[in-house]
Amino acid sequence: MVKLGIIGCGVMGKNHALSILDGKVSGAEWAAVCDTDPAALAWAREKSPGIKTFATTAEFFASKTADAVIIATPHYSHPTIALEALASNTHVMIEKPAGVYTKNVREMNEAAAAKPGVVFAIMYNQRTNPIYKKMREMVNSGEIGTLKRTSWLITDWYRSQAYYNSGGWRATWAGEGGGVLINQCAHNLDLWQWICGMPKKITAFAHEGKWHDIEVEDDVTAYLEYENGATGVLVTTTADFPGNNRFEVLGDLGKLVCENNELIFCKLSVSEREFNRTNTDLFAAPPFEKIQVPCPGDYPEHPGVLSAFVAKINGTGELFARGEEGINGLEMTNAMYLSSWLGKTIELPLDEDLFLSELKKRHR
Repeated sequence: MVKLGIIGCGVMGKNHALSILDGKVSGAEWAAVCDTDPAALAWAREKSPGIKTFATTAEFFASKTADAVIIATPHYSHPTIALEALASNTHVMIEKPAGVYTKNVREMNEAAAAKPGVVFAIMYNQRTNPIYKKMREMVNSGEIGTLKRTSWLITDWYRSQAYYNSGGWRATWAGEGGGVLINQCAHNLDLWQWICGMPKKITAFAHEGKWHDIEVEDDVTAYLEYENGATGVLVTTTADFPGNNRFEVLGDLGKLVCENNELIFCKLSVSEREFNRTNTDLFAAPPFEKIQVPCPGDYPEHPGVLSAFVAKINGTGELFARGEEGINGLEMTNAMYLSSWLGKTIELPLDEDLFLSELKKRHR
């Protein structure tokens, strides 16, 4: 049995603890918890009498109580605590996002690379969704052809002002490091790059406090350009109701549409590029077949990611997402912020020092 510790026993930390206690995480037991809030530690002792509790990370790692740690603290501290864990040769699972800015996430990744015997993972639970797994498979196999256009309209994140008033750290640059992009959309940006690849240029308009009394963004429109000339668009907000979640990926051989928990493939009988070159009919279009794509398989969510983490530690499985991969979606997030702040297109890789400098200007 792998002894798991949890640092940060808030909403997600408690969820992970209950999954372990309920036996949903194969091969693991909950051994320790660390939190600065005495009430969180009291909750842990109530749920698991005899569990080791710690008020500081230094005490936690010095105790050697846990083989592996789940880091579920506020965003800024993810890389800092991960570095402590790596230094103590403790296996690491970080919650999303990997951090707030790529510069210290890169330092975390470099430290992980220097510890090949330590398993380093990130909680990208939506990668376990059979629909997204199928989309990645179809894009990577070339079934939809050469990528031409992607778009994600995701406006079903509705949050009222009460949500933002629930914690002083929430929706602040100094506390949370951003708004809808870094909080709600962290999974979507990871999935977007996981399925379609990383863009080369980003132009974004991130409206801060447009619909709520907050200092960070709650309404974003972003435009992406890929190496091959393909483009992408993201529209997201926490103020639309009812909202939508529609993800489209279009290639020259057809289009994938993910919406309402189903995947539709509009499959062209011939490449649009070839049809464009050879067709002589003024208003003709390529014939296509509309297919509802079967996406079999379980959707194990957070417990599945943790079970894979434990299996990897035991040498019997593979991760859903390596910790090092967390920098990709975060770089897109940072680029969107920087583009909006400076009013210009940002090329990737990102100027990490410039981003951090601009971020610090917004700390209150």
